[in-house]
Amino acid sequence: MMNQLFPTLVTATDNWWRGATLYQIYPRSFADSNGDGVGDLPGITAHLDHVASLGVDGIWLSPFFTSPMADYGYDVSDYCNVDPVFGTLADFKALLARAHQLGLKVVIDQVYAHTSDAHPWFIESRANKENAKADWYVWADAKPDGSPPSNWQSVFYGPAWTWDARRRQYYMHNFLPEQPQLNMHHPDVQDALLDVARFWLDLGVDGFRLDALNYGFHNPALTNNRRARHKNPTRPFDFQMHTHNMSQPELVPFVERLRALMDGYGGRFTVAEMGGDESTREMQLITHGEQRLNTAYNFDFLDGPHITPRYVAQVMARWPEGTWPSWAFSNHDAMRIVSRCAQGRDSTGFAKLMMMLLLSLRGNMFIYFGEELGLTHANVPFERLLDPEAIRNWPETKCRDGARTPMVWSGTAPFGGFSEHEPWLPVDMSHLAQSVASQESDPASVLHFTRDMVRQRQASAALRFGDFTLLHADKTLLAFTRRDGNETLLCVFNLGHAPARFVPPEGPWQMVFALGDAGVTKPRVAVLSGYIARRGG
Repeated sequence: MMNQLFPTLVTATDNWWRGATLYQIYPRSFADSNGDGVGDLPGITAHLDHVASLGVDGIWLSPFFTSPMADYGYDVSDYCNVDPVFGTLADFKALLARAHQLGLKVVIDQVYAHTSDAHPWFIESRANKENAKADWYVWADAKPDGSPPSNWQSVFYGPAWTWDARRRQYYMHNFLPEQPQLNMHHPDVQDALLDVARFWLDLGVDGFRLDALNYGFHNPALTNNRRARHKNPTRPFDFQMHTHNMSQPELVPFVERLRALMDGYGGRFTVAEMGGDESTREMQLITHGEQRLNTAYNFDFLDGPHITPRYVAQVMARWPEGTWPSWAFSNHDAMRIVSRCAQGRDSTGFAKLMMMLLLSLRGNMFIYFGEELGLTHANVPFERLLDPEAIRNWPETKCRDGARTPMVWSGTAPFGGFSEHEPWLPVDMSHLAQSVASQESDPASVLHFTRDMVRQRQASAALRFGDFTLLHADKTLLAFTRRDGNETLLCVFNLGHAPARFVPPEGPWQMVFALGDAGVTKPRVAVLSGYIARRGG
């Protein structure tokens, strides 16, 4: 499968993040240490050896902050504390220390666009129109007929405005009504959010993933959004062009303030989540130069069409030299890649192919927990659904719960070794055969393949830092080179449903890594096959 042709890679401390591979952990679903059926911070700490064994650079933790859990942690009621269901602040400090001991960086979510309606800031803001935080959220009077101030729609269905009888005004929310929109135009709000960042930086976290960042600023004129010509609208949100409820120019000065704060700590990392129709332009805007964010979390391989050679080529062409993207094939909001794109092909082989492709691309990589096992999207029956989006749009839904079911550590222990108690979401019985324990004993498993491929990426300057040059992309075969200095790698993948032919450019080439029936001396590239070769003398 593999040849050790790469030297050990050494990177500058402050630039550890460039080309890094991070492992996303959804805390509720990773490991339960106290038997209440919900994953927690001590559970994560106890299993960090597994993460370190993958060879990744660090972890990204989805929210673990104090929250009523209307949106499972993305509705924060205390930015600087740990929700009791996950443990304590002392537990987080222990997790951080253990991760650093293992050489893992720790990146945490920051949710700046909105809070929970149970946050003390909002409780004070809604009390009346005269208090000190009256303008910390987006409030507006009703129209003369009592209707909302604008036509803006929320992502989670229905108007982006909810009436509040205390203030006799509407408040804005781009997501659930329980997630009121912060008025990030207000300088005191920005200062308070930067204080939150400072709190976690002082504790020693290595970076932030900034949730829904382009939703942080709205047009204060509350101008109506224009109609969008959406091909397949499933929500009221889809009927509009989101010109005024998000993506405002004031975001750039704010991210420059945040970057300046983080630069004062040295070696810290920022990745922005930026969705929407103009996301590529906006991501490149807020990551341009050395005074803004390091990179942005891209949705093209999460929400886009099937991962075909032509689509990969199209997406990569949007990120030329001078830009630096981040990629994921699965996450907590998307259907797992094997279920979304395998289209009847062998799930184990497809999981390996996708891992190999992901780790060969130019940029930063995010592996979602369970992706190293090749987990499929779980089937969660309606009566066990908890995702508010899935419940509201049943049965026409991607069901985020299916990506959030518990990690399977053992195929024989109760509940897959995740907990001694019935988990918050059911364990998919089909996942038990793919448990960590069972794959550890199988050298041909997705788990071992992932470790080998991560090792290759970490050892190769071309894979981690190099440029990307497309050689071939049709309906079946994708080929490109990655080059850094004197190192050139040829990466070839059959992403289709039939064998393909590919003749490499002039070599000589030395095989480095292969999957399935493929190799640099074989013009025929079988289905679910690919290889990486190094130009040698």
